[in-house]
Amino acid sequence: MDIMGQFNKLDKTFKVLVIALIILMLLVPIGLIATGTAYGEWGPDELQQAVGYVPAGLQQLNGLWTPAMPDYNFPSGGDTLPEQTPGYYASAIVGVVVAGLIAYGIGKVIIKRND
Repeated sequence: MDIMGQFNKLDKTFKVLVIALIILMLLVPIGLIATGTAYGEWGPDELQQAVGYVPAGLQQLNGLWTPAMPDYNFPSGGDTLPEQTPGYYASAIVGVVVAGLIAYGIGKVIIKRND
């Protein structure tokens, strides 16, 4: 069966959720044209500049891990909007898939416990 055939069989609420997620993923590159930094994505340097200090716990966690795609950009990506957009889309897709799989797994565990 093709994808549209499968989509037509889905529950109406689920369809609305899927459509909303797709729209949100398409809007992701808006962050590239926004000024400033995203809320909560501050490193110690940005936090020091914004509020004047860095909490000790955050300072200890600094450098604990490195992201696969720093600044949502592929390693070969540049600084222009067209060069950064694919990385933003990839991050959005991976984020939705990972969150969906986690929610699916938790749902399966809950259902299994209730049986």
